[in-house]
Amino acid sequence: MVAIDASNVTKVYRRFSGRRQFATLKSALLRGTVLRDLHPAGTFAAVRNVSFKVPQGATYGIIGRNGSGKSTMLKLVAGITKPTEGTVTVKGRLSALIELGAGFHPEISGRENVFINGIMLGLTKREIARRFDEIVEFAELRDFIDAPVKTYSSGMYVRLGFAVAINVDPDVLLVDEVLAVGDEAFTHKCLDKFAEFRRRGKTILLVTHSLNLVERFCDDVLWLDGGTARGEGDPRRVVSEYIADVAKGDEKTLAAADAREQERAGEEPPPDGFKAEEGRWGSREIEIAAVRIVDADGAPRHVFQSGDAAAVEMTVRAHSKVGPVVFGVSIFNADGVCCYGTNTSIEELPVPEFEGEQTVTFRIRSLDLVEGSYKLDVAVHREDGYAYDYHRLLYSFRVHSRTKDVGIFRPAHTWEFRPLA
Repeated sequence: MVAIDASNVTKVYRRFSGRRQFATLKSALLRGTVLRDLHPAGTFAAVRNVSFKVPQGATYGIIGRNGSGKSTMLKLVAGITKPTEGTVTVKGRLSALIELGAGFHPEISGRENVFINGIMLGLTKREIARRFDEIVEFAELRDFIDAPVKTYSSGMYVRLGFAVAINVDPDVLLVDEVLAVGDEAFTHKCLDKFAEFRRRGKTILLVTHSLNLVERFCDDVLWLDGGTARGEGDPRRVVSEYIADVAKGDEKTLAAADAREQERAGEEPPPDGFKAEEGRWGSREIEIAAVRIVDADGAPRHVFQSGDAAAVEMTVRAHSKVGPVVFGVSIFNADGVCCYGTNTSIEELPVPEFEGEQTVTFRIRSLDLVEGSYKLDVAVHREDGYAYDYHRLLYSFRVHSRTKDVGIFRPAHTWEFRPLA
């Protein structure tokens, strides 16, 4: 049996220009511009020809970038808005965790709002009274339930909305990025409630940016991109395809950002190199003409998975024979913390004199960094520190990881568990 059936769904919104709108209907009628002012400048398709079916008792995820049409699709399923084309059919009682606390009146108490909101979600007064204690306990608001909602913090407000919606006991539950409504303990309680819903054969439609949550809970997943369906099916496969597509977008973004930084890089050496921002300085007797961050196959990359092999390739040009010289590389995280730095002098690796152009490569067998954005320093200088060419934080790369550990460095490791003898 199918609980949710979306067939060839398209949702088109009208888009108005920024021209001055009339202040009142009377003034528009007097000016004779009412039809012109109400005419849209164009239209925008938030969802285009999307179809999917969710079997009863399944957990179905929708993923995608911001603006991809995820929330619009959820509102179409919830009946908050109607499709321009196509049909959406939902079987059973529905509860939507989209705008938590929508309909709460700030001037009346939490108790009164629970009853009003519950009735709006389809419960009778008797059903709400029977579930009231459970709702209040779940929201952790026992001491504040009779206070006006306007005195609640934002966390208290949305926790109460979540508790009401989750205790409607729906056949179909719609969830849109609402798990960040409390502390860690409350989040775990929400996840436990979802697990209980699954055990009871309820249908869940989940919209989220948490890919781990999708892989953990969902039976199938739909990937939306620009309002159209890019993929559907097994969560691990679709999530992997989505991550790869995001990485391609990151490549373009980081490449463009690097180009801008290099264009506006200053030429004056800073008083303290360790506190310097993006820039480039040096005598240019030896010049770093080009820098590339590449993968194990030598292809230029800006996005890596933690543990990938990588290399920094520098095209170096000496306008006359000079030496000995020192080449250096440093890696900084987004906070400006130096994660690692080395040079050929520290490693006691002599660089022979050279003239003309050559390639210098710094190879990293395993990029053991936690997920995040990083920048590179590359430099060539004399043993005494005299800079020939210093590139400060001009090259970016990003590390992705399915493991959300913290810190900077991820050492290769294993866990072992042994019973005591």
